[in-house]
Amino acid sequence: MTSTTEQLSATTLLRFATAGSVDDGKSTLVGRLLHDSKSVLTDQLEAVTQASLGRGQEAPDLALLTDGLRAEREQGITIDVAYRYFATARRRFILADTPGHVQYTRNMVTGASTAELAVVLVDARNGVVEQTRRHAAVAALLRVPHVVLAVNKMDLVAYAEPVFAAIAEEFTAYAASLGVPEITAIPISALAGDNVVEPSANMDWYGGPTVLEHLETVPVSHDLTGCHARFPVQYVIRPQTAEHPDYRGYAGQIAAGVFRVGESVTVLPSGRTTTIAGIDALGESVDIAWAPQSVTVRLADDIDVSRGDLLAPTDDAPAVTQDVGATVCHVADQPLSVGQRVLLKHTTRTVKAIVKDIPSRLTLDDLSQHPSPGRLVANDIGRVVVRTAEPLALDAYADSRRTGSFLLIDPADGTTLSAGMAGASFAEAALPGAGEDPADDDAEWDF
Repeated sequence: MTSTTEQLSATTLLRFATAGSVDDGKSTLVGRLLHDSKSVLTDQLEAVTQASLGRGQEAPDLALLTDGLRAEREQGITIDVAYRYFATARRRFILADTPGHVQYTRNMVTGASTAELAVVLVDARNGVVEQTRRHAAVAALLRVPHVVLAVNKMDLVAYAEPVFAAIAEEFTAYAASLGVPEITAIPISALAGDNVVEPSANMDWYGGPTVLEHLETVPVSHDLTGCHARFPVQYVIRPQTAEHPDYRGYAGQIAAGVFRVGESVTVLPSGRTTTIAGIDALGESVDIAWAPQSVTVRLADDIDVSRGDLLAPTDDAPAVTQDVGATVCHVADQPLSVGQRVLLKHTTRTVKAIVKDIPSRLTLDDLSQHPSPGRLVANDIGRVVVRTAEPLALDAYADSRRTGSFLLIDPADGTTLSAGMAGASFAEAALPGAGEDPADDDAEWDF
């Protein structure tokens, strides 16, 4: 008999995030998913039942399964990102339940940054609202490949197909204009359980999958071997023992692609070229390694390589630059201003930097650009140009979410200021010239 552990190890993993406006029923949907997929422990359900009775509710409020903070329970809203782990026979899931309020946009960015799918909820009575468009825009900005439109509370509109069809058409057109590659619309009632885990008997006009069925079957590719090969060096291993007097290895996790013994590689940012003499994985020598394996790479030449350097195939190395143009989501309470000194953390490399320019701030409601805002405040998304003290080897975020992302950090206390995505954003097409960074004509940098 196959054990449960063996079954789960053979299934794929899907990371997905939920988003929706306040009172769209997002937490109820998540609770319904957990409850109906038998992923709730008995004591958890009993605690929710007791809490619901204490609030005068006859049935368990499934939203309480995810709203864990006291402020969330009292206000009936989601504030922080809540991660939930559950599994079915077909797939394992990591769910990020993200807030719906405008002031918690940064929390949604955090939850969706590693997601392969985003579930955007819409109240069937209200249709597509500004916050719906904002969530679709964030999903597009973060290059989330699959978006599900869950039209909730269909029971309150008498399960009317025309209501669903109109909302689905409007949202699909908007999301497609942002470049979202796949949009799936599903009519549901999270409170009643219609089309969440079990097909609805009230909507025989709908022949598509339930939410859980779609989550279980949506194509998910964790295969990073087809991407540009990148190996950020995390640690230099030099034991200098009697057993290994000359051993010098460079340890880290392969961010993307495949590396082979004998392959010509370039060390960035120095640009020095050498070949891979050996690869050690789990204490044994191997001829080939791929993402996301953690390995130690040995090079044929004794060149200067240290933490923060990047190994890449010589014929496919990223460009090296000190002027980084990117879209950032500002996550700190303190603003980000032009001229501010920061630290930029990219993979295993952290360098000093200055915010050279903030060309624009993005208004997610209508994708308009507010030119030259001078600074970004919490939850703002905008274009920035950062000048680094040392060269960096970045990919465009559109090409690699791993090596195209970075953090801006306050050098005084280590606070994360902004999450950055290098290169162009979806908003480039929304306004002519919106993504063009100004010419580098300022010679007053002290780097």
